[in-house]
Amino acid sequence: MSVSSPAPAPSAAGPAAPTQAELLDFARCTAADAELIASLPLDPEGRTWVRLEGPGGSEAWLIGWPPGTGTGWHDHAESVGAFVTAAGELKEHALAARLPTDGWKTLELSDGVDRERRLPAGRGRSFGRHHVHEVLNESPDRHAVSVHAYYPPLPRIRRYSRAGQTLRLEQVERPEDWQ
Repeated sequence: MSVSSPAPAPSAAGPAAPTQAELLDFARCTAADAELIASLPLDPEGRTWVRLEGPGGSEAWLIGWPPGTGTGWHDHAESVGAFVTAAGELKEHALAARLPTDGWKTLELSDGVDRERRLPAGRGRSFGRHHVHEVLNESPDRHAVSVHAYYPPLPRIRRYSRAGQTLRLEQVERPEDWQ
């Protein structure tokens, strides 16, 4: 005789938020969809993107990267996220430091906070809130394509400039700025 536990009662607040691991799984599965990846229109001059339906109310994007393009330094504010390279190769520079979230314009970074990852097709990563990074397609002649997912949907993106160990907040973008 087997005894089964009752199913958990649904939360009054709705379904549980997707975890970083679930966002990464979604990005991996989506990046493996060759037909979807091939459907993205690629522009030789600038990045292209298509919004996707992400898991559990997350925001997701399919992004095309022409040779030599990148995001610049930025974060995704209160959102957690993940991305996977579907074609080509991307490079990520990231800061392994928790930055103050508000009330500053310029920070001096400590030595040893820089991290670098190469992400060829099929590789990706997840990240937590306030993760500061830049993503680049350093290829001189080949597009890259990637899948990104964020939860909660991006409330804002903070853009930074960087000179040596100095990080400067330059701009705050809201969803209406990029949609």
